[in-house]
Amino acid sequence: MAWDRALITGASSGIGREFARQLAAQGTRLVVVARRQQRLEELALELESLVAVDVLVADLSNRDDVERVVLRLRSNSEPIDLLINNAAIGGDRPFVDAPMHHELDQIGVNVTALVAFSHAAARHMTAAGHGTIIHVSSIAGNQPRRGAAVYGATKAFVTSFSQSLASDLEGTGVGCTLVIPGLTDTEFHRVNGFSETSPRALWMSPEEVAAKALDAASGGRRLVIPGTVNKALCALATPRPGPVRERATRTAVAVVKSLRRGPR
Repeated sequence: MAWDRALITGASSGIGREFARQLAAQGTRLVVVARRQQRLEELALELESLVAVDVLVADLSNRDDVERVVLRLRSNSEPIDLLINNAAIGGDRPFVDAPMHHELDQIGVNVTALVAFSHAAARHMTAAGHGTIIHVSSIAGNQPRRGAAVYGATKAFVTSFSQSLASDLEGTGVGCTLVIPGLTDTEFHRVNGFSETSPRALWMSPEEVAAKALDAASGGRRLVIPGTVNKALCALATPRPGPVRERATRTAVAVVKSLRRGPR
């Protein structure tokens, strides 16, 4: 599948930026969305020789900014046929110690904005009879753990919502692809206070994640879990209650650490 114009949230860095680069290389025009105007303008300058890039600066925890993105998704003059809901914020601290405004902002960015954009895009795309929505979730949605109560819950929502939306869109010509990455080598963990001490064998590059996601979406697949380790972690986590999942995750990480150390 080739897309004419994509709107990408969280495009200023990491996986979102790689989505933009790979789509530009395929000739897909872009609308890049994020809070950091300078980063977006640098990306637009990098890609302008390949495709037209529109910069849309928006803080997705702000209701007015969310509405501006919704209006762009409803445009008839320059329609969007690929929406990539990639933007997310997180936090790594016990819930009782976290500022409530930050926890609510996580829900706003990771859930509320994503639902609003999906609704606008799905209506517009189904009326046109074609289009694709990609949702970037996380294995954190399958692995409840200390210090990430709200972040994990928002990603669990994204995972469930995406699967239901894909069913709702059957027969409309519009697809919805859920991407469940694990640890990805971007600035996300540092910016949001998550630990970066996990073994490097658990990490993937944003280039790999974006490529696998676009390949799955272009093939009409509903789900992609990039990386063998991430597939194993999801298989261990999904059918089990929370405490069992936490123990399974710790065990899997310990096994990877032992493999990296090699025989004694």
